[in-house]
Amino acid sequence: MPFQPIEPRRLYQQIAEQLRGLIQGGEFPVGSRLPPERDLAARMGVSRPSVREALIALEVEGLVEVRMSAGIFVTAREAVRRVEATHGPLEIIAARRLIEGELAATAARCSSPALVARLQRALTAMRDDITRQVMPIAGDRDFHLHIAQASENGVLIDLVMQLFDERNGALFRQFGNHFEQEQSWRMAVAEHEAVVQAIAAGDADAARAAMGSHLKQSHDRFAATWPADADPA
Repeated sequence: MPFQPIEPRRLYQQIAEQLRGLIQGGEFPVGSRLPPERDLAARMGVSRPSVREALIALEVEGLVEVRMSAGIFVTAREAVRRVEATHGPLEIIAARRLIEGELAATAARCSSPALVARLQRALTAMRDDITRQVMPIAGDRDFHLHIAQASENGVLIDLVMQLFDERNGALFRQFGNHFEQEQSWRMAVAEHEAVVQAIAAGDADAARAAMGSHLKQSHDRFAATWPADADPA
């Protein structure tokens, strides 16, 4: 048998593999409830956000079902689909926070009425989509693209768009199904508005802080305690 490349596995994938093995081995039979997220994190010695990413991955595979206010239940012993190996959503948002904070500061330093107008149009598109109960991804993408473009650096523009477009992956979409709704998107729009105000004022420090705050809030919304982590009734 020829040697195969050895690839480092991301932490959530290692957690998912261990849970998958326990399910397939009968430790958690179909219909049973998994321990709460916080208990799994304590037993494995890992963070709760990493456990959450693993559980969402298993849900995408069809092995478990997250039932809000009830818990996480095993639905099959064998996966019906596989999650493509990718960075976890929380890891992606953390990376974006580091990169896009500086890009917002750069945009503030070279602020112009044209840039501010483009950002405002992106926010209007987001608000319109929210009103129509459509996920405002297009306007959100344009917003972050316009800020990246202010750097006039093709590498950074491509990187920001690559990270943003990870939203199209199955794992990220499933996170959105659980944690994104009209209220969270309206909060995101308000956070975007703070970024625009800082850029319009040419205040690089405020723009950096506003973008950092927005992406931290995005991360925290995905990582917050969810009803499914409640103790069994």
